[in-house]
Amino acid sequence: MSKNQIDIKTKKELALKTREIISDIESELIKMVPSSNGQIVDYHDSVHFPLKHTFADGIYVRQMTMNKGSFCIGAIHKDLHVWFLLTGHITVITEDTKEDYIAPCYVVAKPGTKRVIGANEDSIFVNIHQNPDNCKDIEELENRLTARSWEEYGEYIKNKKQ
Repeated sequence: MSKNQIDIKTKKELALKTREIISDIESELIKMVPSSNGQIVDYHDSVHFPLKHTFADGIYVRQMTMNKGSFCIGAIHKDLHVWFLLTGHITVITEDTKEDYIAPCYVVAKPGTKRVIGANEDSIFVNIHQNPDNCKDIEELENRLTARSWEEYGEYIKNKKQ
């Protein structure tokens, strides 16, 4: 086995291990938040993370406010998109990296990434998504744009290739 093959194998193993760690964090959050009724408190939770939805021609903008000390685990985004940190300071952990972001900044986010986001300061975080049919049904948009599990994402990718 070449060094490059070993590096690729090691990177895949680390990514899988990180997925397991993120799943463990989700399980612990469920235990810590009695009002969650077994549901993870995530970025879909507009009580803990106030949301603002804005629409422009072909674009869906989702703004989330995070208070200092809060954290969430986002869904797996299905497609390439851009997110902006308008105010504050956050730490984002993915399978591949742990990064600190200080506003103002933006990131081109690759598909198939699950993020643990921690707010080091009060922060405003904005996702920008394509919305070619100008759908305004938030639940429908969430279903189109995100997967709730790795299995669901895998099915999405499999069907997209067909």
